Amino acid sequence: MLQHVTLEVRQAQIRDCVAFWELLGFSEMEPPPMLRDRFTWVERAGTQIHLVPVDAPVVAHEGHVAVLADDYDATLARLSDNGFELRPGSNAWNAPRTFVLDPAGHRVEVMSKPPHPPWP
Repeated sequence: MLQHVTLEVRQAQIRDCVAFWELLGFSEMEPPPMLRDRFTWVERAGTQIHLVPVDAPVVAHEGHVAVLADDYDATLARLSDNGFELRPGSNAWNAPRTFVLDPAGHRVEVMSKPPHPPWP
């Protein structure tokens, strides 16, 4: 199990990013005391996203975080209703998936189910 991913964001984007991850079912949690002043964490089912503020964040162009949606259609509706632009991904394993950019510009893949053979 992947435990966490750290994403660089501008300080001014932290709250918007927390709100974005909440749309994907994550909840803000308190980091350990030693890290509290620097990081903001969100968590869902043991997987965490650590947001670290930096002046010049690095945002990957093709690299991305993939999240398995509990309710794919409802998740996409929440994102769309909150103004996020959704871009359908290819149906590479016979399951819909969609890409969206978080408020900091990080690419996030929302999956209806994980990839697993047999392949179409």
